[in-house]
Amino acid sequence: MLSTNEIQTAAADLLKAEQTRQQIGLLSVRHPDITLDDAYAIQAAQMPHKMAQGRSIIGWKIGLTSKVMQDALGISTPDSGVLYDDMDFADGAAIPATRFIQPRIEAEIAFIMKAPLEGKVSREDVLAATEYVAPALEILDTRIARQDASTGQTRKIFDTVSDNAANGGIVLGKQRHAPEVFDLRWVGAILTRNDEVIATGLGAAVLNDPVMGIVWLSERMGQYGQRIEAGQVVLAGSFIAPIECPSGTYIHADYGSFGQVTVNFE
Repeated sequence: MLSTNEIQTAAADLLKAEQTRQQIGLLSVRHPDITLDDAYAIQAAQMPHKMAQGRSIIGWKIGLTSKVMQDALGISTPDSGVLYDDMDFADGAAIPATRFIQPRIEAEIAFIMKAPLEGKVSREDVLAATEYVAPALEILDTRIARQDASTGQTRKIFDTVSDNAANGGIVLGKQRHAPEVFDLRWVGAILTRNDEVIATGLGAAVLNDPVMGIVWLSERMGQYGQRIEAGQVVLAGSFIAPIECPSGTYIHADYGSFGQVTVNFE
């Protein structure tokens, strides 16, 4: 377990990295004995600083939900992060080149809640608490280097969780659907980057059912004294691998009858 001072120092380093757009080294190298509890503590330690800057929490994101991504990191659990109000971008928004360090995007299904969820819940509880679902893109960014220059070690889940689950932003499509209208396992998207198809995927890649991502999140948050609130947005997890988005990238996600969403990186 890390000391309180080590947790606060790591949180301060990550906040500075976000402000200066200069990545820090892997926390899993700095602290070889770091635990998942430590990582969530580092994530949580950034929250009061964000709130003091005038930010508010608009929801939560779930990551590492697909088997492919879990196998790549050698883990068997998803992770989660916080969505702040300054991460909310309109459909079709132009993202300034100075906003992020190494932006990437993922395609997801967003759940907008009408009732709170806390602790262990069922699939039916999640559907009853959901006001609507919508197509979404998550913008990823990395305040922690993806690889250690001296050892070649790549990021571990402890690094990702500490770095707010690599979250940078969210883009919601304009379409809204009652959660029971679609079989969300079969909701998918065709992703194009600058008019070239770059990825496709189905909701079933998210724990075999995107709704189960919310079930997992509610229980995970309950372990840390948190809960999903009414009115919040929850990104259920990506069903494609991350797509690199350097300056000049235009992304269009076609979800068919479920909707569409676009974003442009200047």
